[in-house]
Amino acid sequence: MPSKTIDHAFTARGLIGAASDPTHAGALSFMRRKYTKTLRGADAVVWGIPFDAAVSNRPGARFGPQAIRRASAIMDNDPQYPFERDLFEHLAVIDYGDCLLDYGNHQKTPATIEREAAKILRSGAFLVTLGGDHFVTWPLLKAHAARHGKLALIQFDAHQDTWFDDGRRIDHGSFVIRAVRDDVIDPAHSIQIGIRTHAPEDCGIEMLHGHQIDEMAATAIANDIRKRVGDKPCYVTFDIDCLDPAYAPGTGTPVAGGPSSAKMLSVLRQLGDLNIVGADIVEVAPAYDHADITAIAGAAVAQHYLGLLAEKRARR
Repeated sequence: MPSKTIDHAFTARGLIGAASDPTHAGALSFMRRKYTKTLRGADAVVWGIPFDAAVSNRPGARFGPQAIRRASAIMDNDPQYPFERDLFEHLAVIDYGDCLLDYGNHQKTPATIEREAAKILRSGAFLVTLGGDHFVTWPLLKAHAARHGKLALIQFDAHQDTWFDDGRRIDHGSFVIRAVRDDVIDPAHSIQIGIRTHAPEDCGIEMLHGHQIDEMAATAIANDIRKRVGDKPCYVTFDIDCLDPAYAPGTGTPVAGGPSSAKMLSVLRQLGDLNIVGADIVEVAPAYDHADITAIAGAAVAQHYLGLLAEKRARR
């Protein structure tokens, strides 16, 4: 196999171009991107936050980054569906590894995440984050808003995440209300897709409930998102429990009645004209899964983020 390489995550000589590792072997970075802490020359950075101390139900999302990387191994090599291109032909992407957190001192977690995210963003790279539970989106939003100003939030989720918050809680169910109160996101331009639970407040954010999107085509959902967000800088957060448990059983708070992975990926595919400045995929908890079903969906979400970025770069 003269054209094959192995362990591209370590042996890559540059940041451009696909790897050719066997799908069943080799170092498991995200889509075989080079593992490095050097940000120079990177157009996009994939970063893991293995944190799940904020969950209200089943723990395990700390293993999400590992599982998503493992599931992504099969996605390299060939032109990437549905983008019909080698995403890395002109897009320099690195895997920055994981955020180091003190498991015995969770009060330091938000500042640690925000500080490291801000460092990555100062390089000018687009940041794709692999969670971790949904609390990690709070410091990520702060870091992105510090660079881009108040953000529109596009939230794929079964939950509103607007529960009680005193400004100090480490809670995956209250980051949205905190972001609104602290003027980090603009509720008038924010939207939640897939909501299948009730919370005390909607904070003025538009909601597309589970039963609504069940009757909507993916194009109609994407059009509603574009109409709401407009030209505002926006952050996309995808809680994997947005999907029905049939498509994402490996998560901490699964809710029946959700959409398919195919439908939500089709929605994401149509958001390339928005001013997306950052994105994450959270709440993948592989211990409750079989055959990496949830991790495969999570890896596809992250791949779509990079695909939209690669297309935008190609249009320049």
